[in-house]
Amino acid sequence: MNSLKKYLLNSDGHFGKFGGRYVPELLIPIMEELQKAFLQAKKDSSFKKDLLNLYHNYSGRPTPLYFCENLTRKIGGAKIYLKNEGLNHTGAHKINHCLGQALLAKRMGKKRLIAETGAGQHGLATATVAAKFGLKCRVYMGARDVERQRPNVFWMEQLGAEVIPVKEGGQILRDAINAALRDLISNPEDTHYLLGTVCGPHPYPVINTYFQKIVGEEVKKQLGALPDYLVACVGGGSNAMGLFYNFLDDKKVQMLAVEAGGKGIKKEKGKFTHAARFQAGEVGVVEGFKSYFLQNSEGQIEETFSISAGLDYSGVGPQLAYLHDIGRVEFTYAVDDEVMAAYKLLAKTEGIFAALESAHAVAGAIKLAKNLPKNKTIVMNCSGRGDKDLFIVTKKLGDENFANFLKKQA
Repeated sequence: MNSLKKYLLNSDGHFGKFGGRYVPELLIPIMEELQKAFLQAKKDSSFKKDLLNLYHNYSGRPTPLYFCENLTRKIGGAKIYLKNEGLNHTGAHKINHCLGQALLAKRMGKKRLIAETGAGQHGLATATVAAKFGLKCRVYMGARDVERQRPNVFWMEQLGAEVIPVKEGGQILRDAINAALRDLISNPEDTHYLLGTVCGPHPYPVINTYFQKIVGEEVKKQLGALPDYLVACVGGGSNAMGLFYNFLDDKKVQMLAVEAGGKGIKKEKGKFTHAARFQAGEVGVVEGFKSYFLQNSEGQIEETFSISAGLDYSGVGPQLAYLHDIGRVEFTYAVDDEVMAAYKLLAKTEGIFAALESAHAVAGAIKLAKNLPKNKTIVMNCSGRGDKDLFIVTKKLGDENFANFLKKQA
């Protein structure tokens, strides 16, 4: 294949045996309308100009590529650079595709945005762009995630969004996706479903890869040379594709994607204690696309577990499934204890609080750097900042002072 970059933005939405559009007949015209609008928009110079203006003057791009000098010295191996997507407006990379899709929604004459969210960063970014563009907004969120990510729920509501706790199934991200799809079927005319990662039926994986590729484009300019390794966490895969995409045709650059290892790659009482699809998953068709999923013997999607609300999705983007199978991206995992250790080490050496999702990438980069010589270079994607994880982290660390403060406030 001449160009992986070109192939992974193809117009038919298939990547080897992965991807596709497996949706109810009622959704097909909606997906076709979206695909047509996207293909026209990305050829339109005024659309691209508007998007870049929003990136630079609203979101705050370019985000810094920061050399972690203290962390590198502490580890004693390869040089570690951090792409700080947490410094975007709303605190994560999610604003990249939300701005792009909001522009598309306006172009199509939509009046309402709906979205799913796990960690809340995508929901927050959706609520933000809805306020910016004067659109109604409803965000579906698993009831478990609502409790875990209450600060983001508060901010979404302040922005005017209606947050719907989803109480079906495992009450996590996959259940929120199903609820959003049902809403779209019921409201096809005025609603755009702003799907939050590189999953879902075609054209969503292609659309969100296109809007996220700005991350790797900036890294290539900022570093001024090719890195030896790229490292990103991977749930659905938007931040990983954002970092990896622009380097896919550079064969010298190796890529490592870090999944949620949770309590370890095992089962307890018949349930997965992790969300590592490439360690224990199988190929299936779920929620409109073909990829790797954590399933039971009957093909039903299993519940997952992670300290991170954004990485506990049972599936993964089809482009990443393809990159896994052809060996272009290596997939590993970090367990929760490793993630917390990485979270604390980055904070204490560099003064940066990573989101728990991103701390998986930090853990992967630390482990990698230890085994590499000092002349090698690693770029890791810190896809979000850790403000949103305040309650998870304080509980995990057993911070009695903060717990007492909360009791007094209540």
